[in-house]
Amino acid sequence: MFTGIIQSVGQIDDVSSVGEDIKLRIHVGDLELGDVIIGDSIAVNGVCLTATAIQAPHFFAHVSKATLDVTTGLSKPQAVNLEKALRLSDRLGGHLVSGHVDGIGKVTQFSQMGDCWLLAIQAPHAISKYIAYKGSICVNGVSLTVNSITHDTFSVNLIPHTIEHTTLQFLKLNDPVNLEIDQIARYVERMAEWSTQQAEST
Repeated sequence: MFTGIIQSVGQIDDVSSVGEDIKLRIHVGDLELGDVIIGDSIAVNGVCLTATAIQAPHFFAHVSKATLDVTTGLSKPQAVNLEKALRLSDRLGGHLVSGHVDGIGKVTQFSQMGDCWLLAIQAPHAISKYIAYKGSICVNGVSLTVNSITHDTFSVNLIPHTIEHTTLQFLKLNDPVNLEIDQIARYVERMAEWSTQQAEST
């Protein structure tokens, strides 16, 4: 589990093919690796990856074709958002994030408004029903609050700190982004489905 509070902007330094999978070498930037061991989870642009080897200031990760098919931003050298897995003693500064991407969105607007930035994203129709006004959403691993939602497009407000300390600063129109919805929405939906099923069976 993660919080969506980015701890460092790293860099995918090398991508090598392993059949249909890939192996990544990632420079961790300012991320402290002293408490990370092989097998630990690290979120890379919102995707939960397992550290298969550690050679500070790098760690290595194996990414399966199944993961590549449902995510973006892992298949070429580029800057990436990094967060180590949540410990039970940590502050939950963002929201509970699993690192399992629900869909790939598309940037439809990214414009400065005063000191902040407006980021609008078109979500896949299948997951837009889970996105709610003032609810939480994870974009490329960053925990954000939804400011508006119209049909499949939602917007968030990015403060200067978020721009300066995450890769969201590099986004451009039509760029793909990893999206993870708030897990609470899935549980609410499942409870509603269960109640309906129970009512229909009586």
